[in-house]
Amino acid sequence: MIKNEQEYEYSKECARRFQESISLLDQDEEMKRKDHERWQMNRDVKQYRLDKLNAEIAEYENLTFHDSHTPIILTLNDIYYLPQLLIKARIAAKLTQKELADLASLTEEQIKYYEERDYDGANFSDVMGVFLALEMQVKSGEFMIPLDTLRRTPIKKEELLSSKRRLSL
Repeated sequence: MIKNEQEYEYSKECARRFQESISLLDQDEEMKRKDHERWQMNRDVKQYRLDKLNAEIAEYENLTFHDSHTPIILTLNDIYYLPQLLIKARIAAKLTQKELADLASLTEEQIKYYEERDYDGANFSDVMGVFLALEMQVKSGEFMIPLDTLRRTPIKKEELLSSKRRLSL
């Protein structure tokens, strides 16, 4: 996820470089002929990364160029993505981290720290302060609790960390 203008510019540059690399690869007829499988795998990996970067760039542009007088709908398919939703809402609202901090009665350093770490380490009241400062509203919020398969053993820290790692990929 692109969180600021600097990351946006860097992502555009990386996308340009990936596109150039793919173009050069497409012109390499000798490699295509000698080791087509390796050529194809190399191209597919670069194309995958380019597609992912372009999606992030488009998402950031949609947030930053969105009409600030029109509500924006952001969806949340997993509660683990709530931190990214908060960051996206700040970007769409065209608020700086300092402005959000002032509205949420936090310091700019706290907001920077929270956003850099996707709100890992933020306490619930600080998260709610940001949520309320952004005047976010939940529409048709549904949460499913699978009572028949609900685990009855404590979750281990390793499991929690591995699920967070999986979500960031």
